[in-house]
Amino acid sequence: MTIGVIQVFYDYMPDSRETQQRASQHQLMDDKSALLNQLRIDRGSESAPSGKAWIWLTAAFVVLAAAGIAVWWTMRPNGVPVKIVTARAIAGEGAAAGSILDASGYVVARRQATVASKITAKMVELDIEEGDHVKAGQIIAKLDDTNIRAALNQASAQLEFAKASLTETEVNLTNAQRDYERQKSLVQGHFVSQAAVDNAQTSVDALRAQLATQRSNVDVVARAVSVAERNLDDTIVRAPFSGVVTVKAAQPGEMVSPISAGGGFTRTGIGTIVDMDSLEIQVDVNENFINRVRPAQQATARLNAYPDWQIPAHVIAVIPTADRSKGTVTVRIALDQKDARILPEMGVRVAFLDDPGPEPDGKAAAGVTLPGNAVQGSGATGSVYVVAHGDTVERRAVRLGAGSSDSVTVLSGLVAGERVAVGDFNQLKDGAKIRVEQ
Repeated sequence: MTIGVIQVFYDYMPDSRETQQRASQHQLMDDKSALLNQLRIDRGSESAPSGKAWIWLTAAFVVLAAAGIAVWWTMRPNGVPVKIVTARAIAGEGAAAGSILDASGYVVARRQATVASKITAKMVELDIEEGDHVKAGQIIAKLDDTNIRAALNQASAQLEFAKASLTETEVNLTNAQRDYERQKSLVQGHFVSQAAVDNAQTSVDALRAQLATQRSNVDVVARAVSVAERNLDDTIVRAPFSGVVTVKAAQPGEMVSPISAGGGFTRTGIGTIVDMDSLEIQVDVNENFINRVRPAQQATARLNAYPDWQIPAHVIAVIPTADRSKGTVTVRIALDQKDARILPEMGVRVAFLDDPGPEPDGKAAAGVTLPGNAVQGSGATGSVYVVAHGDTVERRAVRLGAGSSDSVTVLSGLVAGERVAVGDFNQLKDGAKIRVEQ
């Protein structure tokens, strides 16, 4: 009995060890859970902030924002925003004349022609292209001369016929003259009657009249031949003068005419020739400044295509009339230097020069240039704002010379090297504080 119980105990012993191991594992897990629970924050135990706490937080935020605005307001840039330009000298001791007026205009050709035919005909040959150089009298085109040449041949034949008739009449007149002389000698011997002599005289007079008519007829036909020859010569179009072809207006096969024809199928011009030696400049000067321009006045020209090229020039004449719509007067200016780069209709700026007046110490009057937007006012006087002490400006009156939108010449009131403020003139004033913008 006892042995059986012990045997049963040992039979169930492995199951008991497994049960103990499982119990130990459960106990370890419970201990870890307890430790984790101790580390948790109990949210439910916290109380919501009171209304006074929210008021204090809002007040602190407002104070911080006001402090930030105050710091920004103190440190912000102030003053009128301007840009700074420096006056540049254009004339000094021993320098040449300075510009007293600037104007813009165009290069024009005083001698140019649109070549056309003198008759209406079809063009059969054209010997020009744009850019070709032609000489005076050079053939540039030929027209169809078929009909005109036929008319010339007909007139020539009529002239030959008239000359032949004239020769025949001259022969008949000579014969009638001999018959008359014979009749006169026979009437003295009473061999013929006086009536025969009178008839011979009448024949001579009639042939003389016929001869005069035929001579006139020969002259008329000869003139008709001359007209036909002129018409034939008009079928050849020649250059009226030496120059350069700038426009080619017709093509072979087109009808050309000296007058305008309906339908748009007839050309009134063959090409345009420009005499490059006749190029000059025409500018429009504001009538308020025309008193600064005079004939033979020295000037300099700068082509828009070559702004760094200074061309010497002089005034030819001031056209004695004004344009009431623009308030300008046209001035003709001659180019003292000829160059192939100068072309008709090019834009050009002209600076009218004046001899610098002597100062009391014998030095030439100095002048400076400024951008056009740096000067307030127009005409002979204006004002600028000179940077005085770093961040302030002072208003200064100046005497102006040349006036344009790009630059202006200051003849007095400003010296080279002084700094001038450029900004909103409505905000700038004497003593105003400025802020320089790059």
